[in-house]
Amino acid sequence: MSSNSKSVLDESTIVIVGDTAWIAAYTEQLNAQFDATVQSVSTAAAAQETLQQTAVDCVVADYTLPETTGIDLVRKIRDTTTLPQLMGTADGNEAIASEAIEAGVTDYIAVADSPEETVPDALQRTEQALRDAQRSATQRERARQFDATFHDTRSATWVLDPDGTLTRVNRAARDIIDVDADAVVGDPFWTLPWWPSDTQTSDDIRRLITTAQRGGFGHAVVTQAALTSERVLELSVQPVTDEHGDLVSIIVDSVDITERVELERDLRQSEKLHRVTLNNMTDTVLMTDEDDEYTYVCPNVHFIFGYTADEIRDLGTIEGLLGGDLFDREELAKEGVLKNIETTATDKAGREHTLLVNVREVAIQDGTLLYSCRDITKRKQREQALATLQETTRDFLYAETHQEIARHVVDDTPDVLGLDASAVYLFDADDNHLQPAAHSQALRDAHGPLPAVHADGNDLTSHSFVEDEALFFGDVHDADRLTNPATDVRSAAYIPLGNHGAYLAGSTDVGAFDDVTRELADLLAATAEAALDRVSRESQLREQDRELQRRNDQLTTLNRINETIREIDQALVETETREEIDHTVCEHLTADGRFQFAWIGTPDDVGETVTPHAWAGTDQGYLDAQSFPVSGEAVEPAGRTVTTGEETHVSNVAADLRSAPWRKDAISRDFLSVLSVPLVYNDLSYGVLTVYAETPDTFDETVQTVVSELGETIAAAIGAAERKQALLTTSMTRIEYGVSDPSFVLTQLAAAADCALTYDGGVQQTATGNYVFVTVGDAPLDTVVDATDGLTVVEDVQRIRGGDTGGVLRLRLSDPFLATELADHGAVLRSATATATDTTLVVDLPASGDVRHVTQLLVDRFDDTDLVSKQTREQASEHGFYASVLDRLTDRQLEVLETAYYSGFFESPRRADGKAVANSLDISPQAFYQHIRTSQRKLFTALVDDRTPMAAQHAD
Repeated sequence: MSSNSKSVLDESTIVIVGDTAWIAAYTEQLNAQFDATVQSVSTAAAAQETLQQTAVDCVVADYTLPETTGIDLVRKIRDTTTLPQLMGTADGNEAIASEAIEAGVTDYIAVADSPEETVPDALQRTEQALRDAQRSATQRERARQFDATFHDTRSATWVLDPDGTLTRVNRAARDIIDVDADAVVGDPFWTLPWWPSDTQTSDDIRRLITTAQRGGFGHAVVTQAALTSERVLELSVQPVTDEHGDLVSIIVDSVDITERVELERDLRQSEKLHRVTLNNMTDTVLMTDEDDEYTYVCPNVHFIFGYTADEIRDLGTIEGLLGGDLFDREELAKEGVLKNIETTATDKAGREHTLLVNVREVAIQDGTLLYSCRDITKRKQREQALATLQETTRDFLYAETHQEIARHVVDDTPDVLGLDASAVYLFDADDNHLQPAAHSQALRDAHGPLPAVHADGNDLTSHSFVEDEALFFGDVHDADRLTNPATDVRSAAYIPLGNHGAYLAGSTDVGAFDDVTRELADLLAATAEAALDRVSRESQLREQDRELQRRNDQLTTLNRINETIREIDQALVETETREEIDHTVCEHLTADGRFQFAWIGTPDDVGETVTPHAWAGTDQGYLDAQSFPVSGEAVEPAGRTVTTGEETHVSNVAADLRSAPWRKDAISRDFLSVLSVPLVYNDLSYGVLTVYAETPDTFDETVQTVVSELGETIAAAIGAAERKQALLTTSMTRIEYGVSDPSFVLTQLAAAADCALTYDGGVQQTATGNYVFVTVGDAPLDTVVDATDGLTVVEDVQRIRGGDTGGVLRLRLSDPFLATELADHGAVLRSATATATDTTLVVDLPASGDVRHVTQLLVDRFDDTDLVSKQTREQASEHGFYASVLDRLTDRQLEVLETAYYSGFFESPRRADGKAVANSLDISPQAFYQHIRTSQRKLFTALVDDRTPMAAQHAD
């Protein structure tokens, strides 16, 4: 929470309902971070009771409640109050969210697995809901202010359709008549019960409406029979047009001039009374002779014109004050009186006023013409402001961006407020600044360039925004937070626009804001804020729709990819060779238009290019038109994957068309996006899989992950097929390697004990660890055993057999032995002879195996590895017999059998008896002999039963 601003949560009373983990974490953080009043309850009934006893600002509940749900609680609370309610659940789905929104929940919280992820979002949503509630209350208050202006009890007002029929009427007008005003909505204005039924009045009002329909401003005076007495109303009409100049409505305003009429009547009866009255009324009365020279000037003339009576006389004739051609003399002579002549006049200070002038023929002393002048400037401004606000509101309905709304506000400020200097600042949450989105040229001329304002509350603009407070200054130079003392702006208003920014309006004159201007400024800001809220909501809804569509597309793609992966996995189970695997994968990836094209390739023998092995899809000669080098500039994705060992993704092949020749060939075949993944399993590479699609951005992050995992599955299947093939062949390759890397466990132990060690087979992987048997040459066993203390890789050592010099040890290692890793790749470590400086490895590999894989494994494992020799040999037919024996023995039986063998139990004479071997295995002698007998029986069974047919065949 900012140090220079206070959160709305600090002043709120919040009821929290539920006992879930996220509710508890939310309550704890709310108490820790804010000064809110928190009421925690467990049930919906307790929550309702709290609401009845306490003034509450917000309710936060979990969906799961005892004997009910959070949605039922929302409905019950919403029946009695509009306070904000938030509901969250960890089991959320679209159905619950839709039901919650239908019940009237203010916001819906999707609870994550971790409360740490949910609580900050829940606190932010709670604060936003409280702010929205406060803003709604403010907007309702401003709406009431607008209605108060419309329903001014001092002025009856009617709103008409362009055809002159009634659409709306305010309270002051309703009170004039004793019939229901709503019953006459839709009737022509000149037929309404407010007017006498005589033809003259009806014709006068009809002409008034016709004037407005033609775009003019008109006035009329009618006598109306009120409930208690007769009233005289002065009507003025104001046409309201849209941005195209088309008439959209007509506003008729009235002023009760009954008293003025009575005073005029009394004036004719008593000049003395007339003079007294004139001294106390705001209307100004002037009299002239036939030459327009003043014969009488009302003492209150300064109310309108600012001049004294003597100064008025010094101006000359009345034409200098009211202008020439004010009325037609012949018409006056005919009518005797001309009423409600609208004109403009300039006062002593140079301000222009709008006047309604009545001219009447009189015979008072030397005076022959009496002028009655009423200042209707404020009323005209109010009418114009209301009409402009109506047009502005309509413009806002079509605005689609915050920038567009800001421009409308600035453009309409002169017509609404009569002020030329204005600006709208919009809040940028990313950098915490208020940016000037629109401003008038008059403001720039008076104030200079408008910089962005940091939302820290120190500037007048940011203070109004942060504190959500409207500021009005008769002279802004008196304000403490004025940051530009050189500004020529004097009167200024700063009004917040909710969470969107702030509105600035001003003038170079001091005291430009009277009560009406302030009210109109508030109404304009409230209208703009509502429009900004609408645009934000619509933008959020559009973004939510786009996000939902994106997620649906992702889900559809993922389901489609997963279906393909399942099909490939099922097909791989039935394949037996590398060729079948490659073709199966490519065909399934391109089936039913899933992808445009797919192929699998491996590096050639010299590792310079990638050679395709299998492919499927719409090739159109792409493989024939391309070579696939693994190095150089702008290589094809398959070559780059071989070089880096990582996936290569090209989201849009056309984005950099001239950067590589392969792109043009791909584009010509509608290959617009590419993904190439390595086929790697157990650190061995089996080539690359490359897939092409006919649309850009096909391979998003999810698809890349799935295809990469598919690459591992394919590599594992290829490795398993090669190992299976190796078991079925009698031909093998024996490879000898020289290793000088001191990190090899046997090399470390030989160097520590200064002896030679030999591994001749015998590796055990049990539940208790990884075991390997090693033969010690001419060194004492105790020396070798002691040397293992300094090797972290050797967890335990056990003497199997031996005397003072030489013997066999069983080592328990912390990591799997090299023989196990080679076995995973179909290779057999026949022997390993280690000295203090180097090690010789002898590896047998089936003829179908790839020597490069074994060499790659050893090169990756050891720093200094040389291939010494390689020769092809035929395996003995007993290989199958050996495999059948291993299939019959359990891991424990094999462990006992190997330990007995390396201990010398089967030698004659025996180097170790059964009891000694049993002790080394930590089992009883009886258990040892039982395992030995079982193993021997299985060995002889395999020897006799499995080899009898073969023996018979040899006999034949």
